[in-house]
Amino acid sequence: MATDYYAVLGVQRDASQDDIKKAFRRLARELHPDVNPDPKTQDRFKEINTAYEVLSDPQKKQVYDLGGDPAAGAAGGGAGGFGAGFGNFSDIMDAFFGTASQRGPRSRTRRGQDAMIRLDIELDEAAFGTTKDIQVDTATVCGSCSGEGAAPGTSAQTCDMCRGRGEVSQVTRSFLGQVMTSRPCPQCQGFGTVVPTPCPECAGDGRVRSRRTLTVKIPAGVDNGTRIQLAGEGEVGPGGGPAGDLYVEIHEASHPVFQRRGDDLHCTVTIPMTAAALGTKVPLETLDGLEEVDIRPGTQSGQSIPLHERGVTHLRGGGRGQLIVHVEVLTPTKMDPEQEELLRRLSQLRGEERPQGHFQPGQQGLFSRLKDAFNGR
Repeated sequence: MATDYYAVLGVQRDASQDDIKKAFRRLARELHPDVNPDPKTQDRFKEINTAYEVLSDPQKKQVYDLGGDPAAGAAGGGAGGFGAGFGNFSDIMDAFFGTASQRGPRSRTRRGQDAMIRLDIELDEAAFGTTKDIQVDTATVCGSCSGEGAAPGTSAQTCDMCRGRGEVSQVTRSFLGQVMTSRPCPQCQGFGTVVPTPCPECAGDGRVRSRRTLTVKIPAGVDNGTRIQLAGEGEVGPGGGPAGDLYVEIHEASHPVFQRRGDDLHCTVTIPMTAAALGTKVPLETLDGLEEVDIRPGTQSGQSIPLHERGVTHLRGGGRGQLIVHVEVLTPTKMDPEQEELLRRLSQLRGEERPQGHFQPGQQGLFSRLKDAFNGR
């Protein structure tokens, strides 16, 4: 009976190439002769090696799935019968040593991290834009060693352990023979150089923390959470590497009169009942200065009056939002006998059938007397 290579690796027949590779690596670590010298284990290792050789090759796998055996006679070839499944040498290296590290010394100079600060601004500054000076505490290039990390008058030297390669090698014996593995040099940490006398100012890091003053232009229309990117103004990297970016996050302070909703502003004005009935003009201090809001006769509590182009500037595109004035009509809670009598007479004159906000000549005069009464005249 032909060998079931899927069963040998412990995978389903519809297993993906990744699943097949993972199963092979797991079994290889368990059954490798250097780990388990039992002769039966070695035979089992040959089986998984042959199975992997077939199932990892699309053409061979297709032949096998159709009933053929493309691995026939191949199991005994190469390295004592163990090498056929390791046509891709990186598979066995990954199985035992993990992914190979980057070869050669690594640079001491690296890009710095991005930084972020919060900036509080007022509503009018957000609406029209402004310029702000901010204090920033970040890592900057060390002025003593210019980012080199070595004390003035000294310099980095080639590591005598790895001879500048940044890695050291070790030879071990395996079923393949002698295998050489590499790892970062423990003396220079993979840099290939050492700093015998670190800079006393930055302790060899090539950077120090300092406070700077930056001028930030705030565009019109920013809102809470808007982030302004200042390229190259963040943290300088180790070894004096290029700086990251600085992000300024906008936080808009609450306003005593206006509430912002997108680019529109909202506010509430409270007027007496008589002013709502007869109409009036209410002075309002807007972001553009003092303006009068026209309250038309018969205005009801809860109505809103839009003032166009009096809101916040659109961040992208021209124009501005609206200033929406919400009207709140104040109903008197206490009235003297004269005021009560005037309201009763007005109610009788108007009747239930007359629409609100419209008065006959006699009613208008009575309502004016009522207004005078409420105003203390």
